[in-house]
Formats: sequence, structure tokens, C-alpha cells
Amino acid sequence: MNFHAHRVMAVAIASAVVFGGAVHAAPAKQAPARAETAFLSQDDAFARSARIANVDYVLDFTLTGKETFAGTTTVTFDLKDTSSAVTLDLNKATVKSVSVNGKPVQARYNNWFITIDPAHLAKGRNTVTVAYERLHSTNGEGLHRMVDPADGRVYTYSHFEPVAAQQMFPLFDQPDLKASYTVTVTAPKDWHVVTTTRETKIDDAGANRRWTFKQTKRLSPYNFSLHAGPYQVWEDNSGKYPMRLFARQSLAKQVVPADWFRQTKAGMTFFEEYFGIPYPFEKYDQLIVPDFLYGAMENAGAITFAEARYGVANMTADQKQSMTEVIMHEMAHQWFGNLVTMKWWNGLWLNESFASFMGILATAESTEFKDSWQKFYQTGKQRAYIQDQTASTHPIEVPVPSSSNAFDNIDAITYSKGGAALKQLRHLLGEEVFRKGVHNYLVKYSWQNATLDDFIGTLAKTAGRDLSGWTKEWLYHAGVNTIAANYSCSNGKIRDFTLTQAAPGKELPTLREQRVQVAAFKIDGGKLSLIKNVPVTYKGAKTAVRDLDGAACPDLVYPNYQDWGYAKVQLDERSFDTARTKLSQVDDPLLRAMLWQSLWDGVRDAQLPLNDFITVALNNAPQEKDYTLLGDVLGKVVQSKAYLDAMRLDSAYAKQTYAALEKMAWDGVLAHKANADVQRRWFGLYVSVATTPEALARLAGILDGKLDAAGLQLTQDQRWSIIAHLNRYDHAGAEGLIVAESARDKSDAGQVAAVAATASRPDPKVKADWVGKIEDLKSPLPFSRIRTAMGSVFPAEQGQLSEREADARLARLPAIDKAAGPVYMRAYATTMIPTACTPQSVQRLSRAADRMQDLSAFTRRSLLDTLQEEQRCVAIKAAMTAPK
Repeated sequence: MNFHAHRVMAVAIASAVVFGGAVHAAPAKQAPARAETAFLSQDDAFARSARIANVDYVLDFTLTGKETFAGTTTVTFDLKDTSSAVTLDLNKATVKSVSVNGKPVQARYNNWFITIDPAHLAKGRNTVTVAYERLHSTNGEGLHRMVDPADGRVYTYSHFEPVAAQQMFPLFDQPDLKASYTVTVTAPKDWHVVTTTRETKIDDAGANRRWTFKQTKRLSPYNFSLHAGPYQVWEDNSGKYPMRLFARQSLAKQVVPADWFRQTKAGMTFFEEYFGIPYPFEKYDQLIVPDFLYGAMENAGAITFAEARYGVANMTADQKQSMTEVIMHEMAHQWFGNLVTMKWWNGLWLNESFASFMGILATAESTEFKDSWQKFYQTGKQRAYIQDQTASTHPIEVPVPSSSNAFDNIDAITYSKGGAALKQLRHLLGEEVFRKGVHNYLVKYSWQNATLDDFIGTLAKTAGRDLSGWTKEWLYHAGVNTIAANYSCSNGKIRDFTLTQAAPGKELPTLREQRVQVAAFKIDGGKLSLIKNVPVTYKGAKTAVRDLDGAACPDLVYPNYQDWGYAKVQLDERSFDTARTKLSQVDDPLLRAMLWQSLWDGVRDAQLPLNDFITVALNNAPQEKDYTLLGDVLGKVVQSKAYLDAMRLDSAYAKQTYAALEKMAWDGVLAHKANADVQRRWFGLYVSVATTPEALARLAGILDGKLDAAGLQLTQDQRWSIIAHLNRYDHAGAEGLIVAESARDKSDAGQVAAVAATASRPDPKVKADWVGKIEDLKSPLPFSRIRTAMGSVFPAEQGQLSEREADARLARLPAIDKAAGPVYMRAYATTMIPTACTPQSVQRLSRAADRMQDLSAFTRRSLLDTLQEEQRCVAIKAAMTAPK
């Protein structure tokens, strides 16, 4: 990416020629094989794959642990014709030599791809060998290198999705050119080397060892991987397939291998039975790696996981559940994504949606985390609902004109709305029909590339019904529909019950077919009791539900009971009042979660005053007994405080509210000494809402051991969380805590936490320094640090500091967007666009949106989303009935 261009080795200039290690003048110009850009268009990709087939790579790498590595790639392929040049993708390397079919050749290299003239190629089988050197990446892509700050050891791992394999070796970097990979690696003697297959031999080579691996099955480039370093290794051969777990040596004591192996074996049993197809690869390796950009990556047979999320010590039950769900998500990809792969990046959503759906299903049905669907409703699905109500939302299936756009739409729509749509389709078709359709699809397209039409067509054939209408409604139209129950009561009975759906604000709304459950409840003996539950397949604007006519007049109707559907629920007036006043009388945790969400939707829609919601939370959160739902409720409390912070209220109400939130959180810590997981949830809230001098002093006392936190034993993560919060509020001595804790905790996670704590300090000089580092696209800092600073530098309550240079920062957005790459902008555009929760800020963002029409697609969408959220914040403030 451009923001690391300064760290990449100098290479031959564009249009130069490489021949036997020397640079020569370019030959006469001919029609270019493709556009001279860093990215590959869909048209150029399909033109290349139409000519090339049967690709095999022989890869030889020399790794030393130093900043550069060397490689030789031999690619063999069938070529349909020699009418034009062939290009091999290779990002910013020093090319030493190129030979074609055994002869050294002149080949143009422009830092992005090598062009091989047709005169050197033959119709039929061709072999191209490229020797090169390259800097390791530090941006989390390609072959990433990290020096462990704890002990100085060097670790490397690869990450290739979507198109970063070219940051490691020359290849045809597109998903529809599957290939086999035969690998040899020379690496330091104390290193382990991991790839898709297991090694066939390891030979001593002086201070090094040479690893030889068996040829892989046919994979898309982004599914292949290579990882190397002095990793700690744990093995478990008790299951059907050999399993290994890898982590840095300095992290080893924090890892609980038994948890990983137990859940992995459970998932393997579940998926082999569900899919009816054996696991496609010979072994199952999982690596916990640092500086990772995402949560995890489904590399065939060698899955990587973000150390910051899954390498933590003393995991809570919630963290263990998240880890399990991600293990299952990546395992599902081994079949759906690796065995059968999309043809182009417009199909990436189906990979991720399916893995999201299957990951939750496998967790709920094969592990102890039976409430995973409830957690999905509370987390991913809510993110999808929020995004799907923005002006910039997009359909699930969208065109991807270039590889530069591959991740433009990798978001909550892709993962969670797509997963919810597949869950709904399963209800619509029936569970067994859906499962059989998936099996048929995987069998038919094994080791091939497939399209959405292939998947839907297989399901339709299995179900014996036309799914073209469903596909159009759900996958090609954006937005979330609102459903509502409409009825009247007469003589204590329901009459004329209908279910309505709408798509507000649209002249031609997309009204979807969907199967849900409509449930009616009565308050009976102090509890909310179900009196009738009716499955309904509805379509169009209005659907009569005759089975509810004549039922007892309810205190609450919920038209998406047990969360079958993807729809925003609008409660009728009586049901909304019941939700607000009778939460403690609802026994079902999922229904209770849905009613909490209806209240929070009311806040975000400026229909329920924020102060009313906070009152409901203060009255009900302490009584919440469900661990999973408690996390959601306390999260909404934190969001409520964030809105108050952004509003910068200077009133007695604000002070009283902050104090009440602190008291509720601390009372929660004291009340749950017997349950460490629940207590940690309440303590996390306390750290988040502590603002008074008394509360900050208590945190400082707990940190230095002078005060007891009701028996709570602080983890390293909690220590950094306290330090960050004390710095954020400039508590006396807080800055020195960063220095002291950094000396105490030399881990990579500790360095990242120190960045977060430092950047959050309410000091104009600190802000200016970090904004400068963030916007320096040649910064030597690893991108993991830069991204952390982006998310920490302007907390909600520091609006005045943000405003000091907000206009200038916003004005720089187009230039930064143009100069930086997609990975950088996905972080920058979602954190650094200035907000203030004022009409003036709304006007500033509106002017920017009118003026900045040429931003990249993702940055443009982020700007519009930020504007809409700013409008929402102003509306929420206006709707408050408490003194402002």
C-alpha cells in the first residue's frame, strides 16, 4: 500500500526491463495487456483467466528473520493463445531475473506486475521463473514481519485476502485461477514453517533448515498461506485429523490449548456431518498472530487468528464464546470458500455470510454456548440493522469493478445481513431441504469456482421452487423493512389482526417475502406469559393473520418472535409501554433482548427520550441475570453515556446521571463477587463510565493495589483499560502510569495499549502530535499502532479538542484518500472525520459531502454515514426531556 511505499526496496522504474539481473531499455511499445495500475479490473482478470488454465506454482523462499526475504517462483500454465502479453502480479519487489520456457528474457516490470511479451510464450504449456527480493510487509498483508518486543524474536505470517499474495510472490492474483502450490523454505534452525500441507522432510543447512512440503490441492491464491518463526507449538492427534496450535513464545503462557482443540474437534465433527463431505485438507493448524488486521483468516489448513482478540489471558466466558464462534466461522470456510470458491470478489459476501451463519449454527448445536443465536441478534445483526438504515447502505450482492474495490463492501451487510438472510432462507425452505441443497452445491462444484447463480440454482432445484424472486428482493435491493402488528380488541379478544411491512422513505419500496413467528403475550401473575405463537409467511404490504383472531387481547405482541426474520420491529403503543415498564417480568432472555432493542431503537429514532432510556436501564440492568444479555444492556448504557459525552451537557441532570451510572456499575461489581465473569462485566462498565474525581481515584487505587475491587483480580487487559481511562480524563499521575506499565508489560499488546492510552490524553500537543503521525503516510510505525491511535485520539467527551482543527482535518480528507490505500482508509474514514453533535457540525459535514464528490467509494460512504449519525445525535439531543 502507498503508506508503506517508503519502506519498500527500490525497484526498476516503470517501463524498465529486467533481464538476467540487469536493466535494459524497453522494446517498442505494443498494446498493454492491462491497465497500468496497482489493481486488477474484473474485465482484465476475466480476460486473463479466459486464456490461462491448469496453473501450478513451485515456490522457494529464503527467510532470514531480517527485513528482506528472497524467493524464486516457477509458474507453469496452459496458454490458449499468444495474441497478447501475459502479466504476473508482483508488488514492489526487486526482480533479479526472469526466464520463460527455460530462456532468460526481457520482461517489463512497473512495481505492480511483470509483463511477458507474446514472442516469448507458446500456445499450450509454458513455464515462467522469477527470482526476486522484497521487504517484508509491516501492514498486516503479504508476508508480515514482527519483532517481539518482549524477547526480540522475529515472527512472520502471511495474509493474502483479497489480493495481497502479490506482496509475497509473483502470481496470477485472482480467485478464479486456482492452482497447486509446491513449497520449499530455507529458514533459521529454531523456526517452524507452516503452510497448507505438512512437510515431507526437513534438512539441515548450516545455521538453517530447509523445509520441503507436498503439493497442495488446487486453491485460489488468497486461500494459500505461509507462516514461519520460532513459534510455540501444541499438538493434538486424538481426533480424525492432526491438529496443531501456534503462538509466540512470549504469549505461550496465556494460551489454553485444550480449549482450542476441544472446540475444533467439536466443529470438525459437526461440519463433516452437516455437509456430508469429509474435511478437504489433511491437517488443521491454527496460528495466533500479532498485528493482524482482521479477526481471523481461513487459509486452507492453516488458519490465522488475531492475537489481540484471541491471545488474551484469563478469557471471560464471552471471550471464549467469541473465540469459539470464530473457530467455527473459519472452519466453515474450509468447505464453503476453499473447497468451492467464488469466481470474483462480488461473491465474497456469500463466503462470509455463509460462514457467519454456519459459525453460529455450529457453535449453538455442538458446544456449550447454546445462546449463540441470541448473541448474534444482539451484536452482528444490530450492526447490520444500523448500517442498513443509512443513506449509503448497499445491496448484499454488488458489482466489484476492480480488485481495489474488493473490500469496499465487506461490512455488517456482508457478514450479518447476509447471514441473517441465509438463516431466513433456511426457515423458508425448511432445515433439511436447505442442508441438502448446500451438500449438493459443495459436491457439484468441489475444487472449482462458482457464482451466486450456481448456489441459488442448486438450492432451488433441491427445494423444487423458484427462488428468483427471493434472490431479487433480498440480495439485489438494500434496506431493512419495518414490520408491525395491527389489530383491535373487542370484548377482550383480538380481531382483524394483520402484519404490515414498509420501507420508509422509499417511493418504490422493496417488500420482501419472509417467514416469521408472531407471538402474543399477557401479564399473568407478575410474569409475561405466551398465549399464542403463529408462524406466518408474509409478503407485500399487508398479510392477514387469521390464526390470531379471537385470541385473548394481549399486553404485548412481538411480530418476530425467536428472531426468524430480518426486519426492524415497530411495537404497537400498548406493546411499547409494556416493554418499557415490564422488562423484569419477561423470562425469555431472547425476547427480553428484543424488547431492550426496541427501546434503544426508540432512542436512535428520537422517539424515546434518551433520559427515559437511561432511567429504564438504571431500574432494570441491576436485575438482569442472563450473562449474554447483560453484556448487551451494559453496552447500551455505554452508548448512552457516549451520546451524553458528545452532547457536552453542562447541567445538573448530566452530573446526576454520571454519578448514578457510576453507582450502578460499582454496586454491580460488589454484588457479584461469586461470579467472576459477571463481575468483570460490571467492572468493565465501571471503567467506562467513571468520570467523577472519586471514581477516578478509586480506579487508581485499585490499579496500584491500595483498594480492593470486591476480590476482583485484575488482568493485564484490565490494567491497561484503567490506565487508558485515567489518561483520557487526565487523572493526576496518569501519564507516568503509561511509562511504568510499558516497562512492566513489554508485550506487543502492551505496546498497542500504550499507544491508545497516550493518544487519548486531553492535551492539545498530544493531539497534534498523533494526528501528524496518523496522517504521515510514510510513518515508520506499524499500521496496527496507527490504527489504534485513530480510534483513540478523539474520544466523545473531548469534542472541544477535536474542534480546534476539525475544519482543517476535514479539508485534508480528499488528499489523504487519494494518497492512501484501501486498508488505511477503512480505518481513517471511520474514525477521523470530525463530529461534534451540533447543528454547526451537521452543516460542516453536509457542505463537505456536497463538495467531496470524488472520494473513493468507501470513504465517500463513510462521510455520508458520519453526516447521518451526526444528524441522529442532534435529533436525540433535541428529543431529550431532561435539562440540557
